[in-house]
Amino acid sequence: MSPDQHPDFPDHPDAVVRTPLVAQLDAEADEKTYTSEWFGPVSFVIATDDTAHSLRVLHDTVRRHGALTACVYATGEDVLAAARATALEAGVHLSENLTGDVFPNQSAAFSDFHGTSANPAANATLTDPAFVTGRFAVLQSRRHAPAEEHADVR
Repeated sequence: MSPDQHPDFPDHPDAVVRTPLVAQLDAEADEKTYTSEWFGPVSFVIATDDTAHSLRVLHDTVRRHGALTACVYATGEDVLAAARATALEAGVHLSENLTGDVFPNQSAAFSDFHGTSANPAANATLTDPAFVTGRFAVLQSRRHAPAEEHADVR
């Protein structure tokens, strides 16, 4: 199917379907594209000089622009360890060699975190006091208790 064609759904004649996009980009020439927010399904395959360059791009992108999650696919344990260290330093969740779905909010279902609160995009965690305390207020209502007429005072 060409990019200007759309599938026909007789039961939903007004439906508009957007197919997934996988785009090949260059780390240097296309930085503005891959550092902008894109709503899926969109994936970028970013050409880099080598693994070390790839990890620098990951680190710098997350620190400057943020990310809810990152994924790495590698056969070498050394590369996976380096990616894990980079993700930890950058402050982003990492999924390694997944064969199924990627979960952008991978810990949200089982904890009070949305993101990590460790980078610009993942800044909503319910356990960060700055996030929590700004959303609470304390109110009181007071009334003087009437004095008892025959209080036993000693």
